[in-house]
Amino acid sequence: MSHALAHHHPAPGAADIGAMELTKRFLRAKNPCANGFRWFVRHIEDGASYQQALDTLVQAGRVEDACWLLQQFGPTDAVLTLEHLEADAIVFAGSLHVKGNIEVGTLLRTGNHVRAGGSVRVGQQLLTGGDLWSDGGVRSDGSLHTQGDMRVQWGVAATEAIHCGGELRVGWDLMGGQGLQVQGPASVGHDLMVQKGISCQRGLRVGGLLHSGHSVQADQGILVGQDIVCGMHLEAGWGIRAGGGIGAQGSIKAGESLQAEGDICAGHGYGVYAGLSVSMDTWGSSGHVVAARKPDVLLSGHWAGAGQGSSSLAGMATLG
Repeated sequence: MSHALAHHHPAPGAADIGAMELTKRFLRAKNPCANGFRWFVRHIEDGASYQQALDTLVQAGRVEDACWLLQQFGPTDAVLTLEHLEADAIVFAGSLHVKGNIEVGTLLRTGNHVRAGGSVRVGQQLLTGGDLWSDGGVRSDGSLHTQGDMRVQWGVAATEAIHCGGELRVGWDLMGGQGLQVQGPASVGHDLMVQKGISCQRGLRVGGLLHSGHSVQADQGILVGQDIVCGMHLEAGWGIRAGGGIGAQGSIKAGESLQAEGDICAGHGYGVYAGLSVSMDTWGSSGHVVAARKPDVLLSGHWAGAGQGSSSLAGMATLG
């Protein structure tokens, strides 16, 4: 680890679980593997603190064992404050607050939050038990997983899957080599492009292009500034609106209205559906369909004609 300034302290008024002393008896109760337990007995003395044990394991190259230990004993309220962080691997049970950039060669895993005043770059896997905040960009050459919110001023890129357990806010592009899962509302300032599917348990807002190699599903609305290109199904519990065209290889389903500046095209053998979550007699206002031309297979909703829709879809103002 390379840094200019470090402070390691618990949050005020919180129990410092990191000061917990580990003993062989305590560890055995967690049913560790035989090889890992033998190594622990030989190299870590009884009474070592939780974080000392994690550090010792990582320094010995036993990163998987350190992750197992963190999974067993959980997060702490400790906070490590640094000017910058550069290391091969980090497993920290508390939160990391770094004023500059974070550069980790393989794995960065924390029990709680990661906050960086600069960018975050990880060679294999980035996993936080809390929020991930960065005033720069975030890149993982493997997977990217946060249990809390992800707030990134610049762009986000990962060669594998991206998972956000809270709210997602990205200022620039989000690029994923596999899929994207978001448990809160999601907002991407520019383009959102992933090779597999997108699942959002709230609303999804994209300033530029939305491109998915598989299905896109949002429990609330989908609002996109340019085209929507979907490798399989496209579905929203509320409305869908695109500043360009909407194209899917499967079906297109909107709980309320469906609107595009260009064409709306479902895949061969599939249909286009609007107004699925509202009464048929309200389709004129809450289940209308607007596009450059009428979709070939419009199976539900009211065709309002080209450019005849309202400037905002029902449900769009409250994406989440």
